[in-house]
Amino acid sequence: MSQQAETSDIKKKILTTGIRVGTQVKTKFMRSFITKASPEGLYMLDLDITLEKIQTAAKFINRLGTDKLIVCSGRQYAETPIEKFCEVLDSKQLLGRFMPGTLTNPSLPYYIEPKLVLISDPQVDEQAIIEATNAGIPVIGIANTDNITSNIDVIIPANNRGRKALATVYWLLVRQILIERGELKEGESMKYEIDDFETKITEEEIE
Repeated sequence: MSQQAETSDIKKKILTTGIRVGTQVKTKFMRSFITKASPEGLYMLDLDITLEKIQTAAKFINRLGTDKLIVCSGRQYAETPIEKFCEVLDSKQLLGRFMPGTLTNPSLPYYIEPKLVLISDPQVDEQAIIEATNAGIPVIGIANTDNITSNIDVIIPANNRGRKALATVYWLLVRQILIERGELKEGESMKYEIDDFETKITEEEIE
């Protein structure tokens, strides 16, 4: 399968996940990633750029090593995608509230020294970004149309609120990292599907 055919295959697969559906707000930081607004007034992200940035992020992560990466999010819907990501790639996860001093205060019992930080939302994970920046650690961030991304080194433009969209971003990242490592061929299917990365809603939440 040619790379082009493979890309259009992946695109078809992910178009329905809401990965490119942004918000009604666009910041100057995200302007270059936006293609148009939907009839409902939501800004749409450019899927080609998203896939390109996932490739860039995967190369970056592989260069520094997945075992040197921490993946954090205070967002509930990012929990399962991050758990799956870390399980497959042997990275460290920090879910829920980011404890102050985690990256900057060596005297704390939970202090860590990663080489790279991956966050799911610049707004929710602001503390992680501030500390990584202070500690000189590069940050990869999934950012929506309304996010401020001034301290993010690699921006992955995507819907970072939706359950399926977040699952898709992490699924794409894992897949690309495995391809970069030579553990997966371009046209090959990964043994995990997007569904495996998705946070399931409990019945109480639906009511």
